[in-house]
Amino acid sequence: MPTHAAGWAHADGALRGPSWLRPPTDPNALVPTLWSRTARKVDGVLEVGGVSVSELVAEHGTPAYVLDEADFRARARAFREAFADYDVFYAGKAFLCTSVARWVAEEGLSLDVCTGGELAVAQRAGFDMARVEFHGNNKSVAELRRAVEAGVGRVVVDSFDEVARLTRVVAETGTAVGVMVRVTPGVEAHTHEYIATAHEDQKFGFSITAGDALEAVRRVLAAPGLELQGLHCHIGSQIFDTSGFEVAARRVLALHATVAAELGVEMPAMDLGGGFGIAYTTQDDPADPAQLATEMTGIVEQECRVLGVAVPHLSIEPGRAIVGPSTCTVYEVGTVKEVALDGGARRTYVSVDGGMSDNIRTALYDADYSCTLASRRSDAAPVLGRVVGKHCEAGDVVVKDEFVPADLAPGDLLAVPGTGAYCRSMSSNYNHLLRPPVVAVRDGASRVVVRRETEDDLLATDVGDQS
Repeated sequence: MPTHAAGWAHADGALRGPSWLRPPTDPNALVPTLWSRTARKVDGVLEVGGVSVSELVAEHGTPAYVLDEADFRARARAFREAFADYDVFYAGKAFLCTSVARWVAEEGLSLDVCTGGELAVAQRAGFDMARVEFHGNNKSVAELRRAVEAGVGRVVVDSFDEVARLTRVVAETGTAVGVMVRVTPGVEAHTHEYIATAHEDQKFGFSITAGDALEAVRRVLAAPGLELQGLHCHIGSQIFDTSGFEVAARRVLALHATVAAELGVEMPAMDLGGGFGIAYTTQDDPADPAQLATEMTGIVEQECRVLGVAVPHLSIEPGRAIVGPSTCTVYEVGTVKEVALDGGARRTYVSVDGGMSDNIRTALYDADYSCTLASRRSDAAPVLGRVVGKHCEAGDVVVKDEFVPADLAPGDLLAVPGTGAYCRSMSSNYNHLLRPPVVAVRDGASRVVVRRETEDDLLATDVGDQS
């Protein structure tokens, strides 16, 4: 979309919507690739996990995140089975609660955490700490000590300061810990600049080209109690093909071979990252896990043959690809407003009872989403609308462009698919709104796995005037 000094909403063509958006043949139908496997419409009412959203809203209110447990488990199994010879790490940052941590464990996946808080959830869930890796670019001494004492399987070190910190911690605790060295191979992933993580000019990892990565390996090898497992690379998120992995694997495996040749150490493992994409709209076409596994394994095996080294034990991190499509957010429509614009054009603004506090990604990443009328069938013609939140921000947009029924009205329910990853994790209390609940559905039943915040929760940290 062309740019405009006042923002994308004012750019030429903004009123027509993006080029990939087409009027739906049936505005009441779901696009299957955007929704969890059990989602369907019955007489116009959305059902997920055999539960109608109208019933869910009557019990739990709006906004609400609706998590399809069967879909989550099926996606987890698909990655575990496709990457059977790998360790598959679920990204705790995408969405984590004790129930989800237990599902991850039951489906045979490992867990990636990057803060003490995420580690605390894993511990509360009884997750096997040997299957936990601890990420993050600025882990505190307290977090490192907690991870080491808990017995995490490995710590992914991200800086020379952290190598020194971790060395002190293992000396103090008398406990050894597995270590992966995160490297940046200088690959530009085809994704938003904020979620591209393997180019040189960003905060993560050690540069291969500058020689920092090899020096980090030397320091880990020299540190008592740090057990070097291998190299870790992550090129970004919302990635749809393996072309970037091919370049990254070549560079990381070259370093792997250099360590063996120059330092005499054959590292047993390598983490290729992941960050696989999902379908937020009809323009997205994600690959299935089996295809990704075949292509990534082929890339690594080919590079290892060229370098004359053994294939290390591999790990991947699917990122949002497991929980992202498993969740939708249900809102209630509050107002529908036709706004007159220059040249006689009009835009339909649909205001819902949530917004950037429960989904910051549209404002933060200019992300695209879809939506559907979830509470009834409509025979009205579709019109191009914009779904916005209730916050005091012009940028409080949930869905930038979508065709909605012309008779959309206050009290209707709208559902937005693909909100499982990062929406609840990045949610806030902006304007003192309360964070929505996460309601898991399966086999016709629902249960709250994260309850809705209350005003008591909101005020609990406000200690008042102590003077």
